[in-house]
Amino acid sequence: MKMYESPQPVEKYLNVPLECSCGRTHFAPIKAMNIGPGALNTLPEYVKDFGYHRPYILCDATTYQIAGQRCEALLREAGFEPAVRVLRHMGFDEATLGEIVIHRPDDCDLMIGVGTGSITDMLRYSSFKLGLPCFTVATAAPMDGFSASVGIMNVENLKATMPAHSTELILGDTDILAGAPFRMTIAGFGDLIGKLNALNDWRLSVMIHDDHYCKRIDELVSFYVDDILENLDALKKHDPAAIGNIMNALLLTGASISLYGSSRAISGAEHHMSHYWEVLGEQRGKDFAMHGEQVAVATVLALMLIEELRNITPDFNRARKCAYAYDPTAWEAEIRRAYGSAADAIIELEAIAEKNSTEGRLQRIDRIETKWPRLLSLLNNVCPSQQLREILLEVGCPCDPKDIGITPEILKDTFLYCKETRDRYTVYQLAWDLGLMEELSDTVVQRLRDLDRI
Repeated sequence: MKMYESPQPVEKYLNVPLECSCGRTHFAPIKAMNIGPGALNTLPEYVKDFGYHRPYILCDATTYQIAGQRCEALLREAGFEPAVRVLRHMGFDEATLGEIVIHRPDDCDLMIGVGTGSITDMLRYSSFKLGLPCFTVATAAPMDGFSASVGIMNVENLKATMPAHSTELILGDTDILAGAPFRMTIAGFGDLIGKLNALNDWRLSVMIHDDHYCKRIDELVSFYVDDILENLDALKKHDPAAIGNIMNALLLTGASISLYGSSRAISGAEHHMSHYWEVLGEQRGKDFAMHGEQVAVATVLALMLIEELRNITPDFNRARKCAYAYDPTAWEAEIRRAYGSAADAIIELEAIAEKNSTEGRLQRIDRIETKWPRLLSLLNNVCPSQQLREILLEVGCPCDPKDIGITPEILKDTFLYCKETRDRYTVYQLAWDLGLMEELSDTVVQRLRDLDRI
């Protein structure tokens, strides 16, 4: 079947190969989604229809009360004998994985995760490692990971993207989603807002780094984000239907990871900033904010840096001198200072990616110089940072560094070193390639100080 030429409802992209003009076959192996009032009641029917017999339910103490207990009761009423594990290791790391594996019944043939981000990440990863299928029951709509084909867990003090598989079913009962703290829904909105920058980073990488590009995936993600932005009034009223729309948009953008084969369309510099803050939070024993809130703040910051970058006429000869002056030893020392106990993983990634190597940087500078008018046109078309900030304020989402506890010192390190968390070309790598990141970050931090936003 051919890839649709215009965006479609999320259900039309599930479990069907779509041949695309980009040269890839897009496929999201999710078999079903049910988002709406009373959706939870259909869980036993799906278990039966998909041919499973011995479910293993994973949740935490909170999500067990919200929906896990009801899942267990529904399955028992339908004649199943589910096992339930209320997780005690909440680090979502190697210890959590061990707890899941140890308590898995030998005759388990299906794992069901009840919760949101971390629980569903651990579900997809652990079920993948155990060779078992999984279902997801969402208890809130704070992020886009439900339909992803990867799992995020803490490995050696660093957020790591682990190979996993997609869930076969996602249930989003809007009666439950609407009862979740509204902050969680707004965090989901913030995660969606991040796509504005992620898509721009993808387009940049195509021009500079020769990354593969799919116009249809770009259009699909853009369509769902634009649709949410056009319906802010209903969201502000906590309308369950609007919350369902947020959930659908999150599921579609998450499914784009499977459709495209990577998170390129939905994760860029804004997610790199969030990942860096999560690393610091783990080491300092604090959470700066929910993932989607961090992404929202980071998106505003990325747009601010873009605004400063496009006001500068790059000195390409100076950029080349910066490339020749790069000192890997000095870089490693800074990474150890900025990343602490997570530094080894970052240094290992750079040893593989070599994204900072002088040779690669010089090649990119040549391309940037040749294509600068086109790059500038792309940078000129991004959403103004103040406009996005006003939208976030309107719905009650954090939008400034001080809203989530990010100090000037942390922000400076974030600008300089967050790009090291992933081998992915973004506007921050562009600024670094041009030898401008130090100057631009100082300008943005001072601008924030002057506005009392940090």
